Amino acid sequence: MFMSKPKSVDDARIDRALPDGMEIRHIRVRGINLRVGIRPGKGLPFLLFNGIGGSIELLSAFIKASDRYIIIFDAPGAGQSETAKRPYRHRHFARLSARLLDELGIEKVDVLGISWGGMAAQQFARQYADRCRRLVLCATSTGQVMVPGKLEALKNMLSPRRYLDPDFLRSIVGTLYGGTLRNDPDAAMEYAVNMQAPSLKGYYHQLFALTGWTSIHWLHRLKQPTLVIAGKDDPITPQLNAHLLTYLIPNASLLLMDCGHLFLLTKAKQLMPHIDYFLDHDFSDS
Repeated sequence: MFMSKPKSVDDARIDRALPDGMEIRHIRVRGINLRVGIRPGKGLPFLLFNGIGGSIELLSAFIKASDRYIIIFDAPGAGQSETAKRPYRHRHFARLSARLLDELGIEKVDVLGISWGGMAAQQFARQYADRCRRLVLCATSTGQVMVPGKLEALKNMLSPRRYLDPDFLRSIVGTLYGGTLRNDPDAAMEYAVNMQAPSLKGYYHQLFALTGWTSIHWLHRLKQPTLVIAGKDDPITPQLNAHLLTYLIPNASLLLMDCGHLFLLTKAKQLMPHIDYFLDHDFSDS
């Protein structure tokens, strides 16, 4: 049985960064101890897939802006989840997610993924189509076959240094994430201060999952109503990728935000009504 580590001052600070009402559980799934956040609320459970290296706390602003039933977990090697012994692919991550839902006794979910998590969300929707009702894809792409981001931004994604060095994050945040953070790097620190750094091995396992992966040849088979959201000034994932996703997925709509890569955080309150409308809309008459 997995035992959580004793509380420390840092742990108390992290707990305060979590959304009100969020329960943290440590659940063993396919041999990996996962840190799982559950926040009761309205509607079908809303499963969130985070960006590369991100812990639960990274999406706190979005979760606080929502009143939906949220499920989120630290990927292996991120936050307080155990690092996997071996590298894994997106199909393995999708299977891990499905087994976690089994452990929680949840059959069907709506799914949201941001950036790396957006690709994982596409894989989950394909692999477990009967368990995914609606799909929300944020600041993401079709994988290896995509419109590439700015070289400077992509270079800074090759290591988890931004999670480990606040001064480094402050120096690159504008060129990395774009949008409102170009002129207000201090805003990013509000989100970064409570994030937990991933393990180096865990971060590179997530990078490995991207290697050779693309959804471009099977997106036309996705049946879920899909909302694709992109920032107009995203150095990592240019908005043309969102147009491509919307074109390839049969039942997809596009929402462009006047922001950069992290609109899910910086524009959470403005964004949530659009996501609520999409999740609650009756598509049977469309």
